[in-house]
Amino acid sequence: MRIFVAVVLAFISTAALADSTGEQVRGDRAPDASDVISGLYAFSRFQQGLLESTDLKGNAEVKNLAALRADEAAKRDKALKEIQDAIGTEPRVSKTKAAGVGIAKPDDTEGPAYVRSFYAAQIPEYESVINLLERYLKVADNSALAAFARDQLPTLRSQLKDAERTMADK
Repeated sequence: MRIFVAVVLAFISTAALADSTGEQVRGDRAPDASDVISGLYAFSRFQQGLLESTDLKGNAEVKNLAALRADEAAKRDKALKEIQDAIGTEPRVSKTKAAGVGIAKPDDTEGPAYVRSFYAAQIPEYESVINLLERYLKVADNSALAAFARDQLPTLRSQLKDAERTMADK
């Protein structure tokens, strides 16, 4: 029962982040560069949050994966910052603040239940950021950011599949 509750809570708590990252734009408006930058920074904060949560209770598997994802997020942020400076745009402050409030993290369970919630928390976040990048590429307003998005998508899709596969195995 605790496992079921943990998974349900993980999905419910990600709803706020989905509203502020992958579904940032209202109506049918396509995301612009600021929306994408805001969404990617929010996703990076999510990955950093996973690392922080594994420091207290994660096993070696999840700690190593969280550290790897946090390192990838830092590298992505560095490259994104260069693009952001080059195009002269800033993340949308209200959206990045809102994203920080609802960031999903694995719940307070331990052991195998924690490992399952660790992977379950990642799936909607990956889906959200992938959706954001795909929608941006349909009407990209900046070639450098579009190239960055095209470069990130295969990696993000692969990581999503890994999380889904691991979640199914756990």
